[in-house]
Amino acid sequence: MSQSSLNRRLTQIFGMLLGIGIAVWVLRGFGILSFIPGGIIWLLILAAIAVGIISYAQRTWWRF
Repeated sequence: MSQSSLNRRLTQIFGMLLGIGIAVWVLRGFGILSFIPGGIIWLLILAAIAVGIISYAQRTWWRF
């Protein structure tokens, strides 16, 4: 897997995790997904942040 395709994949994963996390958070606030614990939402958002940091580091610091 080349560097650009890996970075593109990491960026897509970042966007999906962040989008799902925010959507679940908003829907839980409206009471639609009230059965989902808050810890799951935090895990989604923290995973998105971690993937974003890895994507940034892979693009700027790591030279394969």
